[in-house]
Amino acid sequence: MIQNIRAFLSLIRWLNLLIIVFTQYMARIFLVGPPAEWKSYILDPYQAAISLATLLIASAGYIINDYFDVKIDLINKPESVIIGRKITRRAAILTHQTLNGMGIFIGLFLGWKVLIINILAVSLLWYYASFYKKKAFIGNFLVAGLTGASLIVISVFYKQNELLINIYAIFAFSISLIREIIKDIEDMKGDEAHGCKTLPILWGVRKTKRLLYLIIVAFVCIVFLMGAYLHNPRLMMIFVFPGSLIVYLFFALVRADRKSHFADLSKLCKWIMIIGIVSMVAV
Repeated sequence: MIQNIRAFLSLIRWLNLLIIVFTQYMARIFLVGPPAEWKSYILDPYQAAISLATLLIASAGYIINDYFDVKIDLINKPESVIIGRKITRRAAILTHQTLNGMGIFIGLFLGWKVLIINILAVSLLWYYASFYKKKAFIGNFLVAGLTGASLIVISVFYKQNELLINIYAIFAFSISLIREIIKDIEDMKGDEAHGCKTLPILWGVRKTKRLLYLIIVAFVCIVFLMGAYLHNPRLMMIFVFPGSLIVYLFFALVRADRKSHFADLSKLCKWIMIIGIVSMVAV
């Protein structure tokens, strides 16, 4: 029983889910605000409903992703394969459908805009896992877009400080996009063996890295331009530390030429994301 629970928690990426909840509550407290009333936000049933729906849909997305990726994962990371070993394929697909249904049902009570976001998220996660993941760039873009949507749903529901929240949504989108492309380079061997047409397979590692350089530069420029538009010098200063890590990421990417190097860069992207989230405290 305990082993099954551990397998399920690993399948739904429980740590990633905690980061999602943390991100949404940080945005609610420090971006929507006012921060002084943080205790009431933690007990806010609407915020809890938004986060619960997001968690349910994200969990379902991780399950369906692994469901379609079993053969690829047996090559790229055989030690982490759960579906077909510890959880049956039938149980996985039933759990996926149940979680999605619950997430959409909660959206019904949060308004039509949130409902549409939830339905789009469910649909795109299915199409990503079953089809678009094997296509160049579009799969990366979808995953990054859904990462940003976890913050956009906060601005859609509460409507305060929308531009500020959207800056962080762009931050989350960009770092996620960079990380997804880096992971494609890391997983080239298994992806190519199963007919995936990801960017590094079609373009090669060198050209894919050039695209990443452009995305990193564009991302930094857009975030600072939006910060300047808000006339918020504190926001500009807040992004200095994660910005310095992005500069380090840029030069580390130039030198990277092994699978282990790209695995380390993927982890660095996750840390940049977490540091960016924590920076909401100082806005």
